[in-house]
Parts: sequence; structure tokens; C-alpha cells
Amino acid sequence: MGRVSANGLEFEYEEFGDPESPPLILIMGLSLQMTAWPMPFCEALVNAGFRVIRFDNRDIGLSGKLHDQKAPGMGQFFLSQLLGRPFRAPYSIVDMAQDTLGIMDALDIRSAHLVGASMGGMIAQNIAASAGERVRSLTSIMSTSGDRKLPGPRWRVRRAVLGRRSRGKGKAAEIERLMKLFYIIGSSKYPRSDAQMREMVTRAVERSYYPQGFLRQLAAILADDSRVERLHKIAVPTLVIHGDDDCLIPVEGGIHTAACIPGARLEIIEGMGHDLPLPLLDELSAMIAAHAHGADKKQQGKAAAA
Repeated sequence: MGRVSANGLEFEYEEFGDPESPPLILIMGLSLQMTAWPMPFCEALVNAGFRVIRFDNRDIGLSGKLHDQKAPGMGQFFLSQLLGRPFRAPYSIVDMAQDTLGIMDALDIRSAHLVGASMGGMIAQNIAASAGERVRSLTSIMSTSGDRKLPGPRWRVRRAVLGRRSRGKGKAAEIERLMKLFYIIGSSKYPRSDAQMREMVTRAVERSYYPQGFLRQLAAILADDSRVERLHKIAVPTLVIHGDDDCLIPVEGGIHTAACIPGARLEIIEGMGHDLPLPLLDELSAMIAAHAHGADKKQQGKAAAA
């Protein structure tokens, strides 16, 4: 574990593998800590020849919190979803993209392979669109283009995400709430056992419990405009991965993302929901490693030809 200063905040990060290997940065999604990237997944990428770096986004985990920034209330979230009303967020997805670039600067990384899941995919997309020279390859997992015409989560899922944090207070109530949420949005074909789910959620909540960060990150997602025009500008090798069982960000979001990025490759995973199922970690890591290595070989070929 380590800490770096970037974009005016402190960030907790962790890295694995040979420091001389090509850097691969993992960017996690809404309210999830860096530990949501499973260790077997990280180890597989290390074994494939990468320097793997994961970190806690702002307002989550052990990274800096924006305590003085008030998040919109749940009423504003519901009105935004129902009526399409815009609102001001304490910070933006673009700000979070700058966080990642700042972390790269602090670690003296000129360019890296970026792998983002859900909100992390949105962050990685913004970096690839605005600072393509810093990106060796992009992998966007279970994310979306942000196009408002795309189908969204069903009402049951919206309630689970946007509903009351819990009837009780404190960590115990949060553990129960998160378990119910993850069962709803997870991969029905690859469910975790109750013991696995409870152990995973308990470990995360014990590491950090900060509900306000969830609200501010959610505000950043909902306030972000469609990224379609930005996606058209992406020129780095791109892999889009999405599960056909995703009920939080339906598979149409991944399909549209790939369609908007020139030359992007789309991989739809049967039975995968809005999570990283343990039985699929080998397949996912191998897919990402092959994509990143292919991007590096292509770049080396261009350099040799020049």
C-alpha cells in the first residue's frame, strides 16, 4: 500500500509486479474500493507480464474525502432519472479522470494500459478521449456511452441503488444492504455463496464505511453528459467487455460504446452481470492481457517502421 498526492487530494494505491513491466491501471466503479478488483485477477495480469496498479477513487476507501462538498439529495436523484432534469454535482467524471492522470504523474508513469469497470470505464473513456498520448490501450468493462436513449436499469434495480441506505444505522446495516444489492446486480449464472458474499462485503465495509462518497460519485455519473462525441475521438486500441446478464447497465450500453469508438472490439460475456464473477476471472484477465500486449506490439511495429 502507498499514498500519493494528485489533483489536490491524497490517494491510496497498491501495485503488484515488476516495476519495469508495462503499467496497467485498474479503475473501479461507483462506491467500490480498489479491493473490489479480485486478487486472483490482479495476479493473473502480473503473471501475464504487467505492472498492475489499483487505487481508491476520491471519496471512497482510504483516499481523500471531500467532506465540505454537499451531495444532491435522493429527491434530486429521482427527479433527474424520471424527468431528465440536470443538476450540479460536487465534481465531475472529468475531475476523476484528472485524478487518474495525477496518480500516473506521481508514479512517474508516462503512459499506461487503462482498465475501467462501470464508472471506472467512464473515467477511462474520458482519459483516452482527452489524453490519448497517455493511454497504451483502453478496456471498458460493463460501462456505457452515456447516451440518454439507451435503456437503463429496471425500476427494481434503481430502487436498490437509489433507495434508502438502510433502515438501521452503521456498518451492520450497510453490510446487509450491500449484500442484497450485489445479489440483484450480480451474475445469476455465477452467484457467490452467502458465505463468500458476506466475507467480501464485510471486508470492504470494515476497511472503509463512508456513505457520503457514494452520493457524490453517483452525482458525478448522473451529471455527466453523453460521451458519444468524446468516444468518437478515441484513437487508442479499445476493448469493450459487457455481460449479457447486466441489469444495472444493460448490454446495449457496451454495444453502443464499442460502436462509438473507431476500431473497438466488443466481447459480450454470456451469463455475466454487473460484477466480476470468480469463475470468469481467468477468461477476463487473459482477454485483457492479450489486448494490451497486442496494442504494445502494434505500437512497437509503428516505431520500428518510422
